[in-house]
Amino acid sequence: MPSLIDLRRRIRAVKNTQQITKAMKMIAASRLRKAQDRMLHARPMALQMRRVLGSLAARVDPTVHPLLADRDLSRPDAKTLLIVVTADKGLCGAFNTNVLKEASRVVGEARQPLVLGLVGSKGRDFFRRRGFQAVFEKVHLASDFDFADAAAIAVIAMEEFTSGRVDRVQILYNEFKSVLQQRIVVEQLLPITTETGVLAEAEPGAPTIEYLYEPDPQRIFDELLPWHVRFQVYHALLESLAAEQAARMTAMDSATRNSAEVIDSLTLYMNKVRQANITREIIEVVSGAQAL
Repeated sequence: MPSLIDLRRRIRAVKNTQQITKAMKMIAASRLRKAQDRMLHARPMALQMRRVLGSLAARVDPTVHPLLADRDLSRPDAKTLLIVVTADKGLCGAFNTNVLKEASRVVGEARQPLVLGLVGSKGRDFFRRRGFQAVFEKVHLASDFDFADAAAIAVIAMEEFTSGRVDRVQILYNEFKSVLQQRIVVEQLLPITTETGVLAEAEPGAPTIEYLYEPDPQRIFDELLPWHVRFQVYHALLESLAAEQAARMTAMDSATRNSAEVIDSLTLYMNKVRQANITREIIEVVSGAQAL
């Protein structure tokens, strides 16, 4: 049976941990509010750009721009670049575990060559321990990262695609659904898919949209398509950041509640031990008095 001193030390240690988890929860809640605002402002733009450019891409010759090049992905040597977005830190529940589990599944089921682009320390460390070589690594992104950080990742992806070293670029990340729910998403960045725009206009009752080009498709695509890829990466990073802060806030809230339960349990046990000690001492005094 542990002594009262040991129990008091354990209670004190749990209380200190509870203060830390409570502070981390408050910090995560503050960062979540900012990340959620940035993500919600970027989401409509990303979805609309994907729909419009997907619709445009379905109406033009794919050879008009390198980022529209529709390559034969059924070839045995068709190579895919998979960009995996994880967090730089832990203590966010199953956030990183879910992403890495899905990434491992995609890598394990790939029947064609696949290379990785890793964003976040957790993904880099996970695949490095397993001997994977990454095309690029982007770690230690601050929570207030800007569009230039995402653009640097997108530029590497576009260079890999246009040079012919890869035939497809996909990005895997955690999409923010709510504070308690995130969804793993695998999206195709390159070549720019035509399915989104076509399916949006193929819905019942949806009008068919015809676009007039001014000045010409080549110049428009030269300007819009690279910017579109950059913004899609930026949007994915914002979604991942909001999901990470939500997962961390939820995990720290759960840890704070669990620590309170542990404190109550240890306090009750300590009181029982103290009561047992007092009872034993009384019995010893009474027994000694009777012996005299």
